[in-house]
Amino acid sequence: MGKKQKRAGAETEAETVENDKPENELDLTNGDSYKKKRRGRMRNKERNESDKEAKEIPTVSIAVSGSIINNAQSLELATRLAGQIARAATIFRIDEVVVFDNKSSSEKEDPTVTTDNNLDENESGGAFFTRILRYLETPQYLRKALFPKHNNLRFVGMLPPLDAPHHLRKHEWAPFREGVTLNEKLPNSGETLVDVGLSRSVVVNQALEPGIRVTVAMGTNRNLDGDSPRQVVSLSKPREEAGMYWGYRVRYASNISSVFEDCPYQGGYDHLIGTSEHGLIINSSELSLPTFRHLLIGFGGLAGLEENIEEDSNLKGKDVREVFDSYLNTCPHQGSRTIRTEEAILISLQYFQEPISRAMQRVQH
Repeated sequence: MGKKQKRAGAETEAETVENDKPENELDLTNGDSYKKKRRGRMRNKERNESDKEAKEIPTVSIAVSGSIINNAQSLELATRLAGQIARAATIFRIDEVVVFDNKSSSEKEDPTVTTDNNLDENESGGAFFTRILRYLETPQYLRKALFPKHNNLRFVGMLPPLDAPHHLRKHEWAPFREGVTLNEKLPNSGETLVDVGLSRSVVVNQALEPGIRVTVAMGTNRNLDGDSPRQVVSLSKPREEAGMYWGYRVRYASNISSVFEDCPYQGGYDHLIGTSEHGLIINSSELSLPTFRHLLIGFGGLAGLEENIEEDSNLKGKDVREVFDSYLNTCPHQGSRTIRTEEAILISLQYFQEPISRAMQRVQH
């Protein structure tokens, strides 16, 4: 396998600060290493987040082609398909879901933010997929504030809930809660009122614009009548301090090369895995992944990752094995001629559970 370029991370908007931590490049087991710097920003009002990582906790991302939505025969079936993948990502504790289209040129704008919220029924499969994933990941008590009515959301009520740890009930207390900033004015201009899904809103010790999703450290004081303000923390804090899975973030990419180039993690993804029936067959128990900081597993569209790469003008002439560090068949000897992407994701994430766990244990020790 020839040398591959390492995908560079793009800066992400933070809640209050930006990540200035220096890069720490890793070598892959196949000897490949590279560093390519690019700049970019994710703009997601629902999730104005930080990638500041006090601890080097490894992350696992999946990239899924939005073209799978185009194969659904109705809006309801398309919604159910997106819901299945959201459930799989949550069950297997995926940190990031990247949805990519097959556009020839890279576009930085997120179509779910820039399009008309009420009229755009003909948005691309990737944009539709992204919208459903974000909606389902958002705690129920925040959805009305963060998601205006949209025609493409009309069947989401039929989907089973993710029931992730940050989807807390009104009577539950936890060290952290997701919230949305409110427009109500407070006597202290340096503070903001935040709805965190409890009987009363809480005050945080920062001046923030209304309508922004934030993670709030609730502390141990359950008295909501007190004057002591709570603190807004980074999205990664619940995992770092309490070991809690805190949902997946969602990112839209216009093509597969943008998946790598606009990576929100500083230093980029340091190991890329592609999945295909044409990939290498290795038993899960025998698969040894390198020590990684940010792992990405790619799933192609109806014609596989090969077509996604072929249609990307930035990757013209590249073989799929030049793009990915590992190219694996996670379901050999299949009985059906085709494995649907939503099925492949469930099969593959189960296949990778033990190898990922072993790699993460090496990091901890």
